[in-house]
Amino acid sequence: MGQDNGYDWHQLERSAQEPVWVGTNESLAQLCEHWRTLPMVALDTEFQRVDTYYPIAGLIQLADDRACYLIDPLSITDFSPLLALFVEPSVLKVFHASSEDLELFQYLFGVLPSPLFDTQVAGAFVGWGFTVGLQRMLENALGVQMGKGETTSDWLQRPLTQRQEQYAALDVAYLPAICRMQMDELERRGMLPWLQEEMLTMLSNVPDGDVTGVHYYLRFSQMAAQPPYKVAALRDLTAWREQQCRSRNVPRNRVLRNQTLLDIIMRWPRTVLELSRVPELKRRILREDGETILGFLRDAASAPDAQSVEPIPRPLHVIWNTRLKRLKALGRERAEALDIAPELLLRRRDLEALIRTGGDDGHYELPPGLQGWRQKVIGDELLVKLRQFEQ
Repeated sequence: MGQDNGYDWHQLERSAQEPVWVGTNESLAQLCEHWRTLPMVALDTEFQRVDTYYPIAGLIQLADDRACYLIDPLSITDFSPLLALFVEPSVLKVFHASSEDLELFQYLFGVLPSPLFDTQVAGAFVGWGFTVGLQRMLENALGVQMGKGETTSDWLQRPLTQRQEQYAALDVAYLPAICRMQMDELERRGMLPWLQEEMLTMLSNVPDGDVTGVHYYLRFSQMAAQPPYKVAALRDLTAWREQQCRSRNVPRNRVLRNQTLLDIIMRWPRTVLELSRVPELKRRILREDGETILGFLRDAASAPDAQSVEPIPRPLHVIWNTRLKRLKALGRERAEALDIAPELLLRRRDLEALIRTGGDDGHYELPPGLQGWRQKVIGDELLVKLRQFEQ
């Protein structure tokens, strides 16, 4: 990334004291023309998600080469210039801990900012630690102290207070400088392609791969030993809950808490009266949806396909307790040698996914999470270690 006189964090810090408010379609379109000519912009969002399933956008923050801007999603109606910026391949989009921001953009626009640079993920590659918060990162890298006084603000109120505006703008003011520091170190280490690969994976995982919620039940590992008809009922009930939450736009707990779901499955009520005795089942849900819930239980108990429901993965056999420790130790050794975060290199879910690929013949295959750059660093060696376990 070419160095120039822009993106000076001291200048952006001063700009954050009086950020530029972008509240009209015309002003957004004009600014996006300039932003599309730059090597990078920094982005962040503020939103609320207290009583809804989907997030409600309150603010989109952006820092460019000279100033900080607050884009108002409550007054702008034409976001097409911003989406053109999102997909402009020559402009790097810099975030910190971007997962929730990406989820918001996916919901609002169906378009994700790319190419992506997440300073939190990059920090794990350059020895700054795993999932380091922005406050600590700024303190360590720039010597900047940043307060968090507005984290629980109402971002849907208008006008925002001066303090809210400053807080929001400061969230993007320092990101270009952090990005450049990390980019230089990534290039020095030869790890920039690794980060780019990680960013592509992150973007590909944002769109909802389970629109109907039919696979949500697989998260309930504590139910793995239950008979197939109960697993089938859990599958159908959790899918129904997902669909209801989305159509009503309410949080999951507003329909059925996870523990309430499990209580229903384990108690297996047959009447509305029995269902009413399930702890913490909301009266409104009982009244409006009680028969529907009982119907799922009846159907699961009698449906022929209940016996063929995809099982919930069981915990690994006890024999893997010691083996897992050895594999994790290998991951820590490789991570320490490279000075990257061990949690980034070898994630438990990928390790367990690898182990579960092993059949009776002892043949293992690397899951997607251990392919790419991880395959060269640790994946192939894990396969060798697993074969040694089988001998």
